[in-house]
Amino acid sequence: QVQLVESGGGLVQPGGSLRLSCAASGSILSIYSMAWYRQAPGEQRELVARILSGGSTDYADSVKGRFTISRGSDRNTVYLQMDSLKPEDTAVYYCNAAIATATSIRTYWGQGTQVTASS
Repeated sequence: QVQLVESGGGLVQPGGSLRLSCAASGSILSIYSMAWYRQAPGEQRELVARILSGGSTDYADSVKGRFTISRGSDRNTVYLQMDSLKPEDTAVYYCNAAIATATSIRTYWGQGTQVTASS
């Protein structure tokens, strides 16, 4: 079994910063990509940032220059550093990873963590 566990959400004033973490655990052979998505109330889930196994990254236009995705040295952890947060960044943030185990290659989701940017 594979699990993704997120942490680091919370309430912050506009202009502030938060750092999200997501740790993958279980019978993992390889992680091909890790990403952060978000979903605001009444909206569709959208890709925020993604990092591939080789280290390349891509970001939603709305967060470029403000958010940074990175992987930990253990390669099973992904971080999202969020700076200059805006009220429109308020959403539930989900970790996503494409993972190979002995029996399958599929994507997994974390349980989500709430990020609220409000004064």
